[in-house]
Amino acid sequence: MRIVLCGFRGTGKTECGRLLSQLTGLPFFDTDAMIEERVGKPIYEIFAEDGEETFREHERQVIASLPDSGCIVGSGGGAVIDSRNVAALRRGSTMILLEAEPAVIEQRIRNTTRPALTTLPFRDEIRVLLKERRPFYTSAADFCIDTTARSPNEVCLSIMRIVTEGTVLPGAGERAVRFLDRSGIPHDEVRAFEEAVNGDPKTRLYAIAGNPAFQSRSPALYAQLFSHYHLNCHYTRLQAPDILPILRICHDLDFRGLSVTIPFKTSIMGHLSEISPDAREIGAVNTVVWCGGKGYGSNTDWIGIRDAIGDAGSKAVVLGAGGAAAAAVYALRSLSLDITVLNRTVSAARDLAGRFGCESGPLEMFDRVSPDIVINATPVGMDPDTRSLLQQGQLKPSMTIFDLVYTPPDTPLIRMARSARCRVIPGTELFVRQAAAQFRHFTGISAPLELVRSMIQ
Repeated sequence: MRIVLCGFRGTGKTECGRLLSQLTGLPFFDTDAMIEERVGKPIYEIFAEDGEETFREHERQVIASLPDSGCIVGSGGGAVIDSRNVAALRRGSTMILLEAEPAVIEQRIRNTTRPALTTLPFRDEIRVLLKERRPFYTSAADFCIDTTARSPNEVCLSIMRIVTEGTVLPGAGERAVRFLDRSGIPHDEVRAFEEAVNGDPKTRLYAIAGNPAFQSRSPALYAQLFSHYHLNCHYTRLQAPDILPILRICHDLDFRGLSVTIPFKTSIMGHLSEISPDAREIGAVNTVVWCGGKGYGSNTDWIGIRDAIGDAGSKAVVLGAGGAAAAAVYALRSLSLDITVLNRTVSAARDLAGRFGCESGPLEMFDRVSPDIVINATPVGMDPDTRSLLQQGQLKPSMTIFDLVYTPPDTPLIRMARSARCRVIPGTELFVRQAAAQFRHFTGISAPLELVRSMIQ
Protein backbone atom coordinates (compact mmCIF):
# COMPACT_ATOMS: atom_id res chain seq x y z
CA MET A 1 0.00 0.00 0.00
CA ARG A 2 1.14 3.53 -0.83
CA ILE A 3 -1.18 6.46 -0.17
CA VAL A 4 -0.20 9.81 -1.67
CA LEU A 5 -1.84 13.03 -0.47
CA CYS A 6 -1.84 15.97 -2.88
CA GLY A 7 -3.44 19.39 -2.88
CA PHE A 8 -2.87 23.02 -2.05
CA ARG A 9 -1.02 24.00 1.09
CA GLY A 10 -3.28 24.30 4.10
CA THR A 11 -5.59 21.47 3.08
CA GLY A 12 -4.24 19.10 5.75
CA LYS A 13 -1.73 16.92 3.91
CA THR A 14 0.93 16.93 6.64
CA GLU A 15 -1.37 16.43 9.63
CA CYS A 16 -3.44 13.78 7.88
CA GLY A 17 -0.29 12.06 6.64
CA ARG A 18 1.02 11.75 10.19
CA LEU A 19 -2.31 10.42 11.45
CA LEU A 20 -2.49 7.89 8.61
CA SER A 21 1.02 6.79 9.51
CA GLN A 22 -0.15 6.14 13.07
CA LEU A 23 -3.25 4.27 11.90
CA THR A 24 -1.44 2.05 9.40
CA GLY A 25 2.00 1.70 10.96
CA LEU A 26 3.51 2.87 7.66
CA PRO A 27 6.21 5.57 7.53
CA PHE A 28 5.21 9.08 6.48
CA PHE A 29 7.27 11.01 3.95
CA ASP A 30 6.69 14.76 3.68
CA THR A 31 8.37 15.82 0.44
CA ASP A 32 8.76 19.45 1.55
CA ALA A 33 10.45 18.35 4.79
CA MET A 34 12.67 15.98 2.80
CA ILE A 35 13.76 18.85 0.55
CA GLU A 36 14.60 21.02 3.55
CA GLU A 37 16.66 18.19 5.05
CA ARG A 38 18.44 17.54 1.75
CA VAL A 39 19.31 21.20 1.10
CA GLY A 40 19.91 22.19 4.71
CA LYS A 41 17.63 25.25 4.77
CA PRO A 42 13.92 26.01 4.87
CA ILE A 43 11.85 26.22 1.72
CA TYR A 44 11.34 29.97 1.89
CA GLU A 45 15.12 30.42 1.86
CA ILE A 46 15.50 28.05 -1.11
CA PHE A 47 12.98 30.16 -3.02
CA ALA A 48 14.59 33.44 -1.96
CA GLU A 49 18.21 32.44 -2.54
CA ASP A 50 18.09 29.79 -5.27
CA GLY A 51 14.76 30.41 -7.05
CA GLU A 52 11.69 28.29 -7.69
CA GLU A 53 13.30 26.35 -10.56
CA THR A 54 16.00 25.03 -8.24
CA PHE A 55 13.35 24.08 -5.68
CA ARG A 56 11.35 22.19 -8.31
CA GLU A 57 14.44 20.22 -9.33
CA HIS A 58 15.00 19.21 -5.70
CA GLU A 59 11.32 18.27 -5.56
CA ARG A 60 11.61 16.00 -8.62
CA GLN A 61 14.64 14.25 -7.15
CA VAL A 62 12.98 13.70 -3.78
CA ILE A 63 9.80 12.32 -5.34
CA ALA A 64 11.81 9.97 -7.55
CA SER A 65 13.59 8.64 -4.45
CA LEU A 66 10.40 7.67 -2.56
CA PRO A 67 9.69 3.98 -1.81
CA ASP A 68 7.33 2.36 -4.34
CA SER A 69 5.14 0.86 -1.62
CA GLY A 70 4.54 0.60 2.11
CA CYS A 71 4.36 4.29 2.97
CA ILE A 72 2.27 7.45 3.23
CA VAL A 73 3.39 10.45 1.15
CA GLY A 74 2.48 14.12 1.50
CA SER A 75 3.42 15.98 -1.68
CA GLY A 76 4.06 19.69 -2.10
CA GLY A 77 1.28 21.96 -3.27
CA GLY A 78 2.79 22.49 -6.73
CA ALA A 79 4.30 19.03 -7.25
CA VAL A 80 1.55 17.68 -9.53
CA ILE A 81 1.99 20.48 -12.05
CA ASP A 82 5.00 18.51 -13.32
CA SER A 83 3.79 15.43 -15.18
CA ARG A 84 7.01 13.61 -14.29
CA ASN A 85 6.19 13.95 -10.61
CA VAL A 86 2.67 12.68 -11.20
CA ALA A 87 3.93 9.59 -13.04
CA ALA A 88 6.29 8.81 -10.16
CA LEU A 89 3.71 9.50 -7.45
CA ARG A 90 0.89 7.54 -9.07
CA ARG A 91 2.90 4.38 -9.69
CA GLY A 92 1.36 1.72 -7.48
CA SER A 93 -0.37 4.35 -5.34
CA THR A 94 -3.78 5.62 -4.38
CA MET A 95 -3.68 9.40 -4.77
CA ILE A 96 -6.03 11.43 -2.60
CA LEU A 97 -6.70 15.10 -3.32
CA LEU A 98 -7.39 17.15 -0.20
CA GLU A 99 -9.37 20.31 -0.91
CA ALA A 100 -10.63 23.24 1.18
CA GLU A 101 -12.40 26.53 0.65
CA PRO A 102 -10.03 29.46 -0.06
CA ALA A 103 -11.06 31.32 3.10
CA VAL A 104 -10.27 28.26 5.22
CA ILE A 105 -6.90 27.80 3.51
CA GLU A 106 -6.11 31.46 4.15
CA GLN A 107 -6.90 31.06 7.83
CA ARG A 108 -4.81 27.90 8.14
CA ILE A 109 -1.63 29.19 6.49
CA ARG A 110 -1.66 32.92 7.22
CA ASN A 111 1.05 32.70 9.90
CA THR A 112 3.31 30.18 8.12
CA THR A 113 6.67 30.89 6.49
CA ARG A 114 5.74 29.51 3.08
CA PRO A 115 7.12 31.66 0.24
CA ALA A 116 4.91 33.90 -1.86
CA LEU A 117 4.54 32.47 -5.37
CA THR A 118 3.13 35.62 -6.98
CA THR A 119 3.19 39.39 -6.42
CA LEU A 120 -0.51 39.34 -5.54
CA PRO A 121 -1.92 40.03 -2.08
CA PHE A 122 -2.09 36.92 0.08
CA ARG A 123 -5.82 36.25 -0.33
CA ASP A 124 -5.77 36.85 -4.07
CA GLU A 125 -2.74 34.60 -4.52
CA ILE A 126 -4.59 31.70 -2.92
CA ARG A 127 -7.62 32.12 -5.19
CA VAL A 128 -5.58 32.57 -8.37
CA LEU A 129 -3.29 29.62 -7.70
CA LEU A 130 -6.20 27.38 -6.75
CA LYS A 131 -7.90 28.19 -10.04
CA GLU A 132 -4.70 27.59 -12.02
CA ARG A 133 -3.87 24.34 -10.28
CA ARG A 134 -7.36 22.84 -10.08
CA PRO A 135 -7.06 20.96 -13.41
CA PHE A 136 -3.72 19.51 -12.32
CA TYR A 137 -5.10 18.43 -8.94
CA THR A 138 -8.23 16.82 -10.33
CA SER A 139 -6.27 15.04 -13.05
CA ALA A 140 -3.66 13.59 -10.72
CA ALA A 141 -6.02 12.37 -7.98
CA ASP A 142 -7.86 9.08 -7.75
CA PHE A 143 -10.21 10.35 -5.04
CA CYS A 144 -11.08 13.79 -3.69
CA ILE A 145 -11.94 14.81 -0.12
CA ASP A 146 -13.06 18.26 1.02
CA THR A 147 -11.40 19.04 4.36
CA THR A 148 -13.15 22.40 4.88
CA ALA A 149 -15.53 21.19 7.58
CA ARG A 150 -13.82 17.94 8.57
CA SER A 151 -11.32 17.29 11.31
CA PRO A 152 -8.06 15.52 10.42
CA ASN A 153 -9.38 12.39 12.16
CA GLU A 154 -12.55 12.43 10.04
CA VAL A 155 -10.50 12.90 6.86
CA CYS A 156 -8.22 9.98 7.74
CA LEU A 157 -11.17 7.69 8.46
CA SER A 158 -12.62 8.62 5.04
CA ILE A 159 -9.31 7.80 3.39
CA MET A 160 -9.14 4.42 5.12
CA ARG A 161 -12.70 3.61 4.01
CA ILE A 162 -11.77 4.49 0.44
CA VAL A 163 -8.70 2.23 0.35
CA THR A 164 -10.46 -0.68 2.04
CA GLU A 165 -14.06 -0.47 0.80
CA GLY A 166 -13.99 1.76 -2.25
CA THR A 167 -16.72 4.21 -3.25
CA VAL A 168 -19.07 2.04 -5.33
CA LEU A 169 -22.73 2.07 -4.24
CA PRO A 170 -24.13 -1.33 -3.16
CA GLY A 171 -25.52 -3.32 -6.06
CA ALA A 172 -24.24 -0.83 -8.65
CA GLY A 173 -21.72 -3.26 -10.11
CA GLU A 174 -24.35 -5.91 -10.84
CA ARG A 175 -26.67 -3.34 -12.41
CA ALA A 176 -23.87 -2.03 -14.61
CA VAL A 177 -22.91 -5.53 -15.77
CA ARG A 178 -26.52 -6.20 -16.80
CA PHE A 179 -26.54 -2.85 -18.65
CA LEU A 180 -23.39 -3.75 -20.58
CA ASP A 181 -24.77 -7.19 -21.42
CA ARG A 182 -28.01 -5.71 -22.76
CA SER A 183 -26.18 -3.11 -24.85
CA GLY A 184 -24.26 -5.78 -26.72
CA ILE A 185 -20.76 -5.04 -25.40
CA PRO A 186 -18.49 -8.02 -26.27
CA HIS A 187 -18.66 -10.76 -23.66
CA ASP A 188 -14.96 -10.69 -22.83
CA GLU A 189 -15.11 -6.93 -22.17
CA VAL A 190 -18.15 -7.35 -19.91
CA ARG A 191 -16.38 -10.05 -17.89
CA ALA A 192 -13.23 -7.90 -17.58
CA PHE A 193 -15.36 -5.02 -16.35
CA GLU A 194 -17.11 -7.28 -13.83
CA GLU A 195 -13.76 -8.44 -12.47
CA ALA A 196 -12.55 -4.85 -12.15
CA VAL A 197 -15.67 -3.74 -10.27
CA ASN A 198 -15.69 -6.75 -7.95
CA GLY A 199 -11.92 -6.81 -7.40
CA ASP A 200 -9.73 -4.15 -5.85
CA PRO A 201 -11.94 -1.36 -4.40
CA LYS A 202 -9.27 1.19 -5.34
CA THR A 203 -9.59 0.42 -9.08
CA ARG A 204 -10.62 3.57 -10.93
CA LEU A 205 -13.10 3.26 -13.78
CA TYR A 206 -13.15 5.02 -17.15
CA ALA A 207 -15.20 4.50 -20.30
CA ILE A 208 -16.09 5.78 -23.71
CA ALA A 209 -19.71 6.89 -23.96
CA GLY A 210 -21.39 6.88 -27.35
CA ASN A 211 -24.04 5.42 -29.59
CA PRO A 212 -22.44 3.52 -31.14
CA ALA A 213 -19.28 2.92 -29.08
CA PHE A 214 -18.27 -0.40 -30.68
CA GLN A 215 -15.98 1.17 -33.28
CA SER A 216 -13.81 2.94 -30.72
CA ARG A 217 -10.19 1.91 -30.27
CA SER A 218 -10.00 3.73 -26.95
CA PRO A 219 -10.48 0.68 -24.66
CA ALA A 220 -7.49 -1.12 -26.17
CA LEU A 221 -5.33 2.01 -26.08
CA TYR A 222 -6.15 2.93 -22.50
CA ALA A 223 -5.60 -0.62 -21.29
CA GLN A 224 -2.03 -0.36 -22.61
CA LEU A 225 -1.46 3.13 -21.21
CA PHE A 226 -2.72 2.18 -17.75
CA SER A 227 -0.49 -0.89 -17.76
CA HIS A 228 2.53 1.07 -19.00
CA TYR A 229 2.26 3.60 -16.17
CA HIS A 230 1.32 0.99 -13.52
CA LEU A 231 -2.07 2.55 -12.85
CA ASN A 232 -4.86 0.62 -11.16
CA CYS A 233 -7.50 1.63 -13.70
CA HIS A 234 -10.00 -0.04 -16.03
CA TYR A 235 -11.58 1.33 -19.22
CA THR A 236 -14.78 0.01 -20.83
CA ARG A 237 -17.57 0.99 -23.26
CA LEU A 238 -20.93 2.51 -22.31
CA GLN A 239 -23.44 2.51 -25.15
CA ALA A 240 -27.04 3.71 -24.99
CA PRO A 241 -29.49 5.84 -27.01
CA ASP A 242 -29.53 8.44 -24.21
CA ILE A 243 -26.82 9.88 -21.97
CA LEU A 244 -28.83 9.64 -18.72
CA PRO A 245 -28.45 5.88 -18.04
CA ILE A 246 -24.73 6.19 -18.80
CA LEU A 247 -24.36 9.03 -16.31
CA ARG A 248 -26.30 7.03 -13.71
CA ILE A 249 -23.82 4.18 -14.01
CA CYS A 250 -20.91 6.60 -13.77
CA HIS A 251 -22.38 8.12 -10.61
CA ASP A 252 -23.22 4.83 -8.89
CA LEU A 253 -19.80 3.30 -9.64
CA ASP A 254 -17.92 6.55 -8.98
CA PHE A 255 -16.32 6.65 -12.42
CA ARG A 256 -13.19 8.75 -12.68
CA GLY A 257 -13.41 9.82 -16.31
CA LEU A 258 -15.36 9.55 -19.53
CA SER A 259 -14.40 9.87 -23.19
CA VAL A 260 -17.45 11.26 -24.99
CA THR A 261 -18.26 10.60 -28.64
CA ILE A 262 -21.28 11.03 -30.91
CA PRO A 263 -24.09 11.80 -30.20
CA PHE A 264 -23.43 12.99 -26.61
CA LYS A 265 -20.75 15.68 -26.94
CA THR A 266 -23.30 18.47 -26.61
CA SER A 267 -26.03 16.87 -24.50
CA ILE A 268 -23.62 15.95 -21.69
CA MET A 269 -22.71 19.60 -21.11
CA GLY A 270 -25.90 20.28 -19.15
CA HIS A 271 -24.96 17.59 -16.62
CA LEU A 272 -21.52 18.96 -15.67
CA SER A 273 -20.42 21.31 -12.90
CA GLU A 274 -17.79 23.14 -14.93
CA ILE A 275 -16.90 23.36 -18.61
CA SER A 276 -13.59 24.67 -19.95
CA PRO A 277 -13.77 27.91 -21.98
CA ASP A 278 -12.67 26.19 -25.22
CA ALA A 279 -15.27 23.42 -24.88
CA ARG A 280 -17.98 25.97 -24.12
CA GLU A 281 -17.11 28.01 -27.21
CA ILE A 282 -16.94 24.89 -29.37
CA GLY A 283 -20.21 23.69 -27.88
CA ALA A 284 -18.95 20.16 -27.38
CA VAL A 285 -17.25 18.16 -24.63
CA ASN A 286 -15.25 15.01 -25.37
CA THR A 287 -13.53 14.61 -21.99
CA VAL A 288 -15.12 14.43 -18.53
CA VAL A 289 -13.29 14.10 -15.22
CA TRP A 290 -15.15 13.61 -11.94
CA CYS A 291 -13.61 14.69 -8.67
CA GLY A 292 -15.37 15.21 -5.35
CA GLY A 293 -18.78 14.72 -6.93
CA LYS A 294 -18.20 17.43 -9.55
CA GLY A 295 -17.94 16.82 -13.28
CA TYR A 296 -15.41 18.83 -15.28
CA GLY A 297 -15.80 18.90 -19.07
CA SER A 298 -13.19 19.82 -21.66
CA ASN A 299 -12.40 19.30 -25.33
CA THR A 300 -9.17 17.74 -26.58
CA ASP A 301 -10.32 17.25 -30.19
CA TRP A 302 -9.40 20.77 -31.22
CA ILE A 303 -5.92 20.40 -29.72
CA GLY A 304 -5.33 17.24 -31.75
CA ILE A 305 -6.53 18.96 -34.93
CA ARG A 306 -4.47 22.09 -34.38
CA ASP A 307 -1.24 20.26 -33.62
CA ALA A 308 -1.64 17.81 -36.52
CA ILE A 309 -2.16 20.55 -39.14
CA GLY A 310 0.82 22.68 -38.25
CA ASP A 311 1.81 25.13 -41.00
CA ALA A 312 -0.11 23.79 -44.01
CA GLY A 313 -1.42 26.92 -45.72
CA SER A 314 -3.72 29.86 -45.23
CA LYS A 315 -7.13 28.81 -46.59
CA ALA A 316 -9.16 25.95 -45.12
CA VAL A 317 -12.44 24.17 -45.78
CA VAL A 318 -14.29 22.24 -43.08
CA LEU A 319 -16.80 19.66 -44.31
CA GLY A 320 -19.64 19.27 -41.82
CA ALA A 321 -21.39 21.38 -39.20
CA GLY A 322 -21.58 19.21 -36.08
CA GLY A 323 -19.49 19.00 -32.92
CA ALA A 324 -16.37 17.72 -34.71
CA ALA A 325 -16.67 20.50 -37.26
CA ALA A 326 -16.92 23.09 -34.49
CA ALA A 327 -13.72 21.71 -32.93
CA ALA A 328 -12.03 21.88 -36.35
CA VAL A 329 -13.11 25.49 -36.90
CA TYR A 330 -11.94 26.44 -33.42
CA ALA A 331 -8.55 24.82 -34.10
CA LEU A 332 -8.18 26.51 -37.49
CA ARG A 333 -9.13 29.87 -36.05
CA SER A 334 -6.38 29.48 -33.42
CA LEU A 335 -3.99 29.21 -36.39
CA SER A 336 -5.41 32.44 -37.91
CA LEU A 337 -6.56 30.73 -41.13
CA ASP A 338 -9.22 31.78 -43.64
CA ILE A 339 -12.04 29.26 -43.00
CA THR A 340 -15.10 28.18 -44.99
CA VAL A 341 -17.67 25.72 -43.63
CA LEU A 342 -19.43 23.56 -46.23
CA ASN A 343 -22.34 21.25 -45.47
CA ARG A 344 -25.27 19.53 -47.17
CA THR A 345 -27.60 21.44 -44.85
CA VAL A 346 -26.61 25.00 -45.66
CA SER A 347 -28.41 26.50 -42.67
CA ALA A 348 -26.32 24.36 -40.29
CA ALA A 349 -23.13 25.49 -42.02
CA ARG A 350 -24.27 29.10 -41.80
CA ASP A 351 -25.03 28.78 -38.08
CA LEU A 352 -21.62 27.29 -37.31
CA ALA A 353 -19.77 29.81 -39.45
CA GLY A 354 -21.68 32.64 -37.81
CA ARG A 355 -20.49 31.58 -34.37
CA PHE A 356 -16.85 31.86 -35.41
CA GLY A 357 -17.00 34.67 -37.97
CA CYS A 358 -16.12 32.67 -41.09
CA GLU A 359 -17.68 31.87 -44.47
CA SER A 360 -20.15 29.09 -45.28
CA GLY A 361 -21.97 27.43 -48.13
CA PRO A 362 -23.12 24.16 -49.72
CA LEU A 363 -20.77 21.31 -50.61
CA GLU A 364 -21.00 22.36 -54.27
CA MET A 365 -19.05 25.50 -53.39
CA PHE A 366 -15.86 23.50 -52.73
CA ASP A 367 -14.17 24.09 -56.10
CA ARG A 368 -14.69 27.83 -55.92
CA VAL A 369 -12.97 28.09 -52.54
CA SER A 370 -9.78 26.36 -53.74
CA PRO A 371 -8.52 25.53 -50.23
CA ASP A 372 -5.03 24.60 -49.02
CA ILE A 373 -6.45 22.49 -46.17
CA VAL A 374 -9.52 20.25 -46.22
CA ILE A 375 -10.92 18.69 -43.04
CA ASN A 376 -13.67 16.09 -43.21
CA ALA A 377 -15.54 16.51 -39.94
CA THR A 378 -18.51 14.30 -40.90
CA PRO A 379 -18.99 10.55 -40.27
CA VAL A 380 -19.01 9.93 -44.01
CA GLY A 381 -16.42 7.22 -44.69
CA MET A 382 -16.70 5.58 -41.26
CA ASP A 383 -17.20 1.81 -41.38
CA PRO A 384 -19.35 0.49 -42.94
CA ASP A 385 -19.85 3.67 -45.02
CA THR A 386 -17.77 3.57 -48.23
CA ARG A 387 -18.66 7.04 -49.55
CA SER A 388 -16.69 10.26 -49.87
CA LEU A 389 -18.06 13.79 -49.95
CA LEU A 390 -15.45 14.78 -52.55
CA GLN A 391 -14.49 13.35 -55.93
CA GLN A 392 -11.01 12.42 -57.10
CA GLY A 393 -10.85 15.29 -59.58
CA GLN A 394 -11.48 17.87 -56.87
CA LEU A 395 -8.24 17.07 -55.04
CA LYS A 396 -4.96 18.83 -55.94
CA PRO A 397 -1.38 17.91 -54.96
CA SER A 398 -1.06 21.24 -53.14
CA MET A 399 -3.83 20.32 -50.69
CA THR A 400 -3.58 18.89 -47.19
CA ILE A 401 -6.42 16.41 -46.62
CA PHE A 402 -7.33 15.64 -43.00
CA ASP A 403 -10.07 13.05 -42.47
CA LEU A 404 -11.17 12.99 -38.81
CA VAL A 405 -12.67 9.50 -39.31
CA TYR A 406 -10.23 6.90 -38.02
CA THR A 407 -12.24 3.70 -38.46
CA PRO A 408 -11.05 2.56 -40.95
CA PRO A 409 -7.63 4.29 -41.02
CA ASP A 410 -7.75 4.35 -44.82
CA THR A 411 -11.05 5.98 -45.64
CA PRO A 412 -12.18 6.50 -49.24
CA LEU A 413 -11.19 10.17 -48.96
CA ILE A 414 -7.72 9.30 -47.67
CA ARG A 415 -7.18 6.81 -50.49
CA MET A 416 -8.22 9.38 -53.10
CA ALA A 417 -5.96 12.00 -51.51
CA ARG A 418 -2.96 9.69 -51.69
CA SER A 419 -3.70 8.99 -55.36
CA ALA A 420 -3.84 12.74 -55.99
CA ARG A 421 -0.45 13.15 -54.21
CA CYS A 422 -1.95 15.38 -51.52
CA ARG A 423 -0.45 15.69 -48.09
CA VAL A 424 -2.53 13.26 -46.05
CA ILE A 425 -3.38 13.35 -42.33
CA PRO A 426 -5.39 10.25 -41.38
CA GLY A 427 -7.88 10.26 -38.53
CA THR A 428 -5.54 8.09 -36.48
CA GLU A 429 -3.32 11.16 -36.02
CA LEU A 430 -6.21 13.04 -34.43
CA PHE A 431 -6.92 9.97 -32.30
CA VAL A 432 -3.31 9.82 -31.09
CA ARG A 433 -3.01 13.51 -30.30
CA GLN A 434 -6.37 13.98 -28.62
CA ALA A 435 -5.91 10.74 -26.66
CA ALA A 436 -2.55 11.93 -25.32
CA ALA A 437 -4.17 15.19 -24.22
CA GLN A 438 -7.12 13.31 -22.76
CA PHE A 439 -4.85 10.93 -20.86
CA ARG A 440 -3.24 13.96 -19.23
CA HIS A 441 -6.71 15.12 -18.15
CA PHE A 442 -7.53 11.66 -16.80
CA THR A 443 -4.29 10.94 -14.97
CA GLY A 444 -2.07 14.04 -14.84
CA ILE A 445 0.56 12.13 -16.86
CA SER A 446 1.91 13.31 -20.24
CA ALA A 447 2.25 10.27 -22.48
CA PRO A 448 4.69 10.85 -25.41
CA LEU A 449 3.01 10.83 -28.83
CA GLU A 450 5.47 8.17 -30.01
CA LEU A 451 4.33 5.89 -27.20
CA VAL A 452 0.64 6.39 -28.04
CA ARG A 453 1.28 5.78 -31.77
CA SER A 454 3.12 2.55 -31.02
CA MET A 455 0.11 1.30 -29.06
CA ILE A 456 -2.37 1.66 -31.92
CA GLN A 457 -0.29 -0.05 -34.58
